[in-house]
Amino acid sequence: MSTVYDCADPDSRAAGLTAATSALKSGRLVVMPTDTLYGLAADAFDSSAVSSLLAAKRRGRDMPVPVLVGSWHTIDGLVFSVRPQARELIRAFWPGALSLVVQQAPSLAWDLGDTRGTVMLRMPLHPVALELLQEVGPLAVSSANVSGQSPAKTAAEARDQLGDLVGVYLDGGRAEHAVASTIVDLTSDQPRVLRTGAVAVAEIAEVLGMAPDELTSASPR
Repeated sequence: MSTVYDCADPDSRAAGLTAATSALKSGRLVVMPTDTLYGLAADAFDSSAVSSLLAAKRRGRDMPVPVLVGSWHTIDGLVFSVRPQARELIRAFWPGALSLVVQQAPSLAWDLGDTRGTVMLRMPLHPVALELLQEVGPLAVSSANVSGQSPAKTAAEARDQLGDLVGVYLDGGRAEHAVASTIVDLTSDQPRVLRTGAVAVAEIAEVLGMAPDELTSASPR
């Protein structure tokens, strides 16, 4: 049986964050608001919980789960080597709607799917998400919907799709932007935009000192 907590009410928010923390640490799934869309979350270091997340979405290991972090500094323990370009983008857009694909640290004891040694990281700009991340640590988070269906813009939309597969729903109201994050691949020498989204390519190009078409027309690795 799942429970929905209204995060607009201070008491309900506090109870919800406590319940979500307990659920995640127990290997269960939580739906949480972010600054883009609602996310389906599991403890990133609990491979069984991540498998449950993929199963809830009806999604295979060929589509590995991104990771949300609660601070700039968390990335240092997750990445093989943080390039200057990554630092520049983090300073400019985190917390916010920019996801970075980087080479993960080889020592990490997690299983996010068939990642081929990479991980997609983001720090969301949402107070409920940040509080939960700072309490639990890095979370494997994918959009809170069944694959092939519309991403959830509200907790109710997420619950309609995922139901009791999720233990705790944190209701933070309608997603502010309701647009997916922009994804930049930093695993090769030439940065490349993999998905356009809430952060404009022109803004990313300006930070990196590049022309926008260089980011969108770069050759795949």
